[in-house]
Amino acid sequence: MKDSLLLPALPDTPVAVSAVAYVRSCESEPTANHSIRSYVFAALLAEHEGLKPGADFDPDLLFHACVLHDLGTSSAAPGAERFEVEGADMAARFLTGHGYDAQAVDLVWEAIALHATPGIAERRGVLAYLTRRGIGVDFGIGAEFMTDAQGAAVHHEHPRLDMVTALVDEIVRHAARSPQAGARYTLGGEFLRERAEPGATTFLERVASTSRWGA
Repeated sequence: MKDSLLLPALPDTPVAVSAVAYVRSCESEPTANHSIRSYVFAALLAEHEGLKPGADFDPDLLFHACVLHDLGTSSAAPGAERFEVEGADMAARFLTGHGYDAQAVDLVWEAIALHATPGIAERRGVLAYLTRRGIGVDFGIGAEFMTDAQGAAVHHEHPRLDMVTALVDEIVRHAARSPQAGARYTLGGEFLRERAEPGATTFLERVASTSRWGA
């Protein structure tokens, strides 16, 4: 597709290839595609804001923070804590096992653990900021800088597949596994509470009605 030339390429290092394979082995296809789109959106946002790879942020760590950020929604997660923390722990083990040093691993852990925490992630450095913003763009939040051609190209390469519904379902399943995983006032805990009430969650309703990309 010609418009795919507008997109940043996914890294093809052995670790990056292994990360994508890991995510696809334990996450649903809609969630895995969301994770990859989040990286593409984060890279495009960095370019739009004039943030330089290698100078302002580490592009390799940004890739891993975005692509691995929803591991906690998978059945491979223990289900003993909130999904963001378990996903951060799983990502940290993956990167440590591939030789990343403690400082790099900690930066990725923080970006993943805070990705659903507005007002804090944005103040914890460029990596956490871009990770949260890239993920948000895939929900249509702050997507105004994207051209229609770029949006179409991203979704052509990595189809949406009713992602929002699938991901919320997975977060709710995780939150129901233990009181700690579904603690009140966490994202999972609030989704779980909303699901106990009739109808769709308010989050789903809001995204369906306002997101540039739809569900």
